[in-house]
Amino acid sequence: MNLETNLRTALVTGGSSGIGLAIARALAAKDYRVAVVARDAERLQRAVVDIGPRATWYAADLSHRESVEAAIASISKDLGHIDVLINNAGLMRSISAGTPLAEAEKLWDEVLDGNLKSTFLITLASLPHLSSPGGRIVNISSIAAQAGSSRPGGLAYSAAKGGVQGFTLSLARELGSKGVTVNAVAPGFIPNTRFFGGGVPEERVQAIVAETPVGRAGNPEDIANAVCWLVSREASFVTGTTISVNGGWRVG
Repeated sequence: MNLETNLRTALVTGGSSGIGLAIARALAAKDYRVAVVARDAERLQRAVVDIGPRATWYAADLSHRESVEAAIASISKDLGHIDVLINNAGLMRSISAGTPLAEAEKLWDEVLDGNLKSTFLITLASLPHLSSPGGRIVNISSIAAQAGSSRPGGLAYSAAKGGVQGFTLSLARELGSKGVTVNAVAPGFIPNTRFFGGGVPEERVQAIVAETPVGRAGNPEDIANAVCWLVSREASFVTGTTISVNGGWRVG
């Protein structure tokens, strides 16, 4: 395990695939020690090999307080401190206006736990170990929080990501005096991730691209680039904001 204490430490949740993995890779390339937290130990092991020698992994269910506390205790013991917290972990379950109530309630709880409660729990658990001044928190939201879902099924996900943005604003107000910034990034359409399960039909991809002013879909590295700027010294006067990284899809 790498204990180069002169290096800054980043904790990335949901960092074993997709956007989270791209963020972890980008931070490692900037000489951060990276702690990656997710549920699947096998996927985490593959991810840290991909990220490089400064990466370590911790398996945890971020919707459960005890699991979060255990993960943070291990990270603190191994790495000593946290400079950057990236709350990327999340999940999608389809709930539309026509979903039967009992099923909708079950799925709603899963989505709110997996996206909003998880962000809340690991943030509060991390705060005693977060550098102050100089700490950075970046929460990954979604275009769905700003414009709603483009298709039926996104009721819970849009609500959860809207909650992430509200949490970001309130926490930024609380932590500003401590020299800690709190921001969010709202990705647009990023099709090449596990988020979409079996993938997105090509005709759907092309329909969205046609509505996107820059003329392409996004990729995980687009989001990682925005995150890297927000955690940099150059962004030290930026807090309580949400950066939209969507190719202009909202205005397309």
